[in-house]
Amino acid sequence: MKNFLKFLFSLFICFSPAVIGGLVTAKNICPWYDTLSKPSFTPPNWVFSPAWTILYTLMAISLFFVLKTANSKDKTYGLVFFAIQLFLNGLWSVLFFGLHSILGALANIILLLLFIILTMLKFYKISKPAFYLLIPYLLWVSFATALNFAVFILNKPI
Repeated sequence: MKNFLKFLFSLFICFSPAVIGGLVTAKNICPWYDTLSKPSFTPPNWVFSPAWTILYTLMAISLFFVLKTANSKDKTYGLVFFAIQLFLNGLWSVLFFGLHSILGALANIILLLLFIILTMLKFYKISKPAFYLLIPYLLWVSFATALNFAVFILNKPI
């Protein structure tokens, strides 16, 4: 029962940015986002929801594996880094979609990448499966960073 509660907690924590992001994003897809110039490698809008659902689920499982381990300095740092990257994850939607700050979102997502890497480095010392489960997240956010950068370049004021 204790592990089940830890797993539910992990799901709740990891999907929190999705709720925030979803509320902010939904209001700004049309017309703002739809009118932006986007690079040719931009996925269709319908791809983002299933992709993030999978990623948040993998993140929750990763967090659950770490929560089950004995307390240690690496675990403490790993959880702090995880919390910071999760905050930055939710903040990106607020910056990009809520405030229409493409440059602010770009700076945020670069920090997000850094904290994902720091999290992964600590998780690797604690639980190899927790580390491996974050690889798709790192890859997707790397892609999202390139996408954010391209949208910034294509839409910056002349």
